[in-house]
Amino acid sequence: MNRLEKKFLQQLRDRQLVTGGDHVLAAVSGGPDSMALLHLLKEVAPVVPCRISAAHCNFQLRGEESLGDERFVREQCTLAEVECFIVRFDTAAASALRKKSLEETARELRYGWFASLLEEHGMTKIATGHHVSDNAETMLFNLFRGTSLLGLKGIRAMHGRVTRPLLLLNRSEIVDYLHEKKIPYRTDDSNFGIDYDRNFIRNRVIPLVEERFRHKLLPSLQRLSEQAGELEAFLEEYFERLTTSRPGLSLLQGRLDARELGQLSVFEQKEIFKRALQESGASPDAAMLQRLVSLLHSQPGRKIVVSGRLVVAWKGRYLYFQTIP
Repeated sequence: MNRLEKKFLQQLRDRQLVTGGDHVLAAVSGGPDSMALLHLLKEVAPVVPCRISAAHCNFQLRGEESLGDERFVREQCTLAEVECFIVRFDTAAASALRKKSLEETARELRYGWFASLLEEHGMTKIATGHHVSDNAETMLFNLFRGTSLLGLKGIRAMHGRVTRPLLLLNRSEIVDYLHEKKIPYRTDDSNFGIDYDRNFIRNRVIPLVEERFRHKLLPSLQRLSEQAGELEAFLEEYFERLTTSRPGLSLLQGRLDARELGQLSVFEQKEIFKRALQESGASPDAAMLQRLVSLLHSQPGRKIVVSGRLVVAWKGRYLYFQTIP
């Protein structure tokens, strides 16, 4: 094994991203990151040991280039002796039907298909080619959209059955590895534009900051990401204990105990409200959480319309989360 392969293997072991007996489904687009992922998994498979399969999504958004990617992945998997699953999506039609962006629709289609493959073939994990630069892009993207502190956790190395073994590798390391091993890959020219927000962050914002603060931005964001992830894990455990010991802070019978909420800090109140809104099918944001805290500091008889179908009303001792028919 060369240096990068040893580093990759160490990450798998230290974080238990892939363990012996796993059947890993690698998401392979044909680009440099996914091709490096496929070959690195193949190199370490005898050592871990695990079984590797590949999956390629043709979103049919780039005409002949999309078909070229599909053919390329099929050929490369045949050469690598890796079982390959391929699907074609009419992403544009699905986007219009769901009234969501192409990017969000493609993500939903992709992970939905991956999940079905896992169930059908008894696979245990999905591996994607996200690396440290992707994590930095995600964190900055969330920051510019107005995320909470926990939103800065970025991409997690392991989330459910999705594992990201390249997350601590740099793009330059990945490209150097491909060249050293003479591994071919496809290039999507649309990734080099600035029309999409993520592309603008990748191609303009990060290079500009890195030019001024060389080798500082990506490691700093990675540390912040890990700390935010650790904080999230701590808070999940804390609020699980809190709501278990004090049932009035759980959304039992569609209500929260206003008196018990009033004994908490503002941060705790917002976290309880966030969980209650999520259980009620609403998407909490900072403005709505602040309105609910303000409601709690007013008086019984007041109410807040959360959305077209959800109202939070203060009656007597309780805040009632009421769904309007």
